[in-house]
Amino acid sequence: MDSPVDRFWQIRLAVIKQSLEANNFDVFVAQDAAEAKNIVLKEIIPALAPTSISWGGSMTFVATGLYDELKDNKKIKVIDTFDKTISREDGWERRRQALLVDLLITGTNAVTESGMLVNLDMLGNRVAAITFGPKNVIILAGRNKIVADLEDAMVRIKNYVAPANVLRLGMKTPCAKTSYCEECKSSGRLCNSWAITEKSFPKGRVKVILINEDLGL
Repeated sequence: MDSPVDRFWQIRLAVIKQSLEANNFDVFVAQDAAEAKNIVLKEIIPALAPTSISWGGSMTFVATGLYDELKDNKKIKVIDTFDKTISREDGWERRRQALLVDLLITGTNAVTESGMLVNLDMLGNRVAAITFGPKNVIILAGRNKIVADLEDAMVRIKNYVAPANVLRLGMKTPCAKTSYCEECKSSGRLCNSWAITEKSFPKGRVKVILINEDLGL
C-alpha cells in the first residue's frame, strides 16, 4: 500500500502537471529516473524524429542515464557540450551550435505551483535554448525543484542552487565560503542571466518530465 508520502507526491505532481499544461507545456510524470529515460527514448524522440540533438548543463540529465545513452548515437547528429577533451573555446562554440538543434534536453532550477520554469545561468546557453532556438526542448525536473511561487524560486536558486553548484564545480566565488548569495562582482560569477518561462510557445515546444524523485540541485 502506498504511504502518505507516496500519496502526497502523486497528488502534488498531478496538480503541477495541470498547471504546466494550462501554460501550454507538454507534460509527463515519471515515477523515477529510469522511467523518465524511457519516456524520452521510447515516446518523445520517436514522435519527434529529430535529426540533431544536444543538451544544456543538468545533473538530472546525467542521473537519468540519458547522456550515456545518447552521446554516441550514430543515427542522430549529436552536439556534445559535455565533452571534456575539447578546449573551452570549442566548448562555447558547440553551445552556440546547440541553439539550432531539433531537440535539446536540459533541467530546470525551479518549477512554480502556477506552472512556470525559473532558471539562472552563467553563460546563458541553457536559458537561451529554453527561450528560443531548438525546435523542441525537454526539461527534466525532479520533485525537489517544485516551489510555491516566483519569489521562492529566486530564493531557492540564489541561496541554494547557485552556492551548491559553485562548491560542486570548485569555483572561488564568495558564496563558496558562506553558502548563500553575496551579490558578488566576481569575474567567475555563476549568476548572470535569468529566464522566467511562463508559457511554452509554440504550444508543446517545451516538454516537461516531472520525476517523482529528488534529482539534481
